[in-house]
Amino acid sequence: MAAEDTDVIPLLTPYKMGEFALSHRIVLAPLTRDRSYNNVPQPHAALYYSQRATKGGLLITEATGVSDTAQGYPDTPGIWTKEHVEAWKPIVDAVHQKGGVFFVQLWHVGRVSTHDYQPGGKAPLSSTDKGLTPGLYGVEWSPPRQLAIDEIRGIVNDFRLAARNAIEAGFDGVEIHGANGYLIEQFMKDQVNDRTDEYGGSLENRCRFALEVAEAITDEIGVKRVGMRLSPYSDFNEAGDSDPDGLGLYMANALSKLDLVYLHVIEPRAVGSTVIEGCAEDQLLPMRKAFKNTFIAAGGFNRTTGSAAVAGDGADLVAFGRLFLANPDLPTRYRLDAPLNKYDRNTFYIPDPVVGYTDYPFLQEA
Repeated sequence: MAAEDTDVIPLLTPYKMGEFALSHRIVLAPLTRDRSYNNVPQPHAALYYSQRATKGGLLITEATGVSDTAQGYPDTPGIWTKEHVEAWKPIVDAVHQKGGVFFVQLWHVGRVSTHDYQPGGKAPLSSTDKGLTPGLYGVEWSPPRQLAIDEIRGIVNDFRLAARNAIEAGFDGVEIHGANGYLIEQFMKDQVNDRTDEYGGSLENRCRFALEVAEAITDEIGVKRVGMRLSPYSDFNEAGDSDPDGLGLYMANALSKLDLVYLHVIEPRAVGSTVIEGCAEDQLLPMRKAFKNTFIAAGGFNRTTGSAAVAGDGADLVAFGRLFLANPDLPTRYRLDAPLNKYDRNTFYIPDPVVGYTDYPFLQEA
């Protein structure tokens, strides 16, 4: 170890996540990049992810659709067909060649979609018939259709099959996307879910779908390969809840009983892409204490606050999004306390296979 490495910051200490031996606590957060043309992962993704891979480092893919009804954004990847599985394999291999641990995030957007993204131009699916405010984010959202109970079971099965496909593609595990106002959260949050059947009303009923998805996936691929992401304090995509403390604690306890390998939670101070300064950072502690396995925190962290979270036992691991996007060698830069590249928000979601994607310089190139 070089002289400058002797005083290791908490983010760079080893950690055992279930059966995975991690060399540091810095996680690549799931980041939508809109570069999987026609929902098929592309060869340029192999370079993008392998650039950010380190031996014993955990990477989580961009959100990946579980079915042809799961899409709501241009050129996001899928994992529901054989073509998708085969396209993911070289991407996974590229990360594994660098010694990285690679989880795929499974999602269904629910009502955060339009007729254009739905098979046959049909209505998007949700827990509710209530749509997003027209014009929100500049999009004219199509009114959704409330799922019938038998259809809910079908979507649970879509998640199960997608998890099976993920393992076939070579992924080390899957993260269930239960955050940011997408389908699973549309069931959990009482400001969206207005159902009167067994999937609505009480907290237990609203969380039923999320837990059925988790159970189906763990039954299919094993608990050691499954994590889940939650954002109880967010109202992103108009999905708020009247009791986020109660929701978060209930889910942390339930997922702990299921023995998921990790729970990944977005800080209450992170609202969409905005970090609210001065917001209490200890609101996640009850969830942290309730969940017995690995706890990952996300939301506007930097080198100092991420290390403080780990040192203060607020999290085992810390997920970084925009900073990792712009700094493919983020762990090295944090080890050396080196300057960081600035991210360019204008290139986050463009379809270019290089610009704003694989062209951010490494430290030795800067």
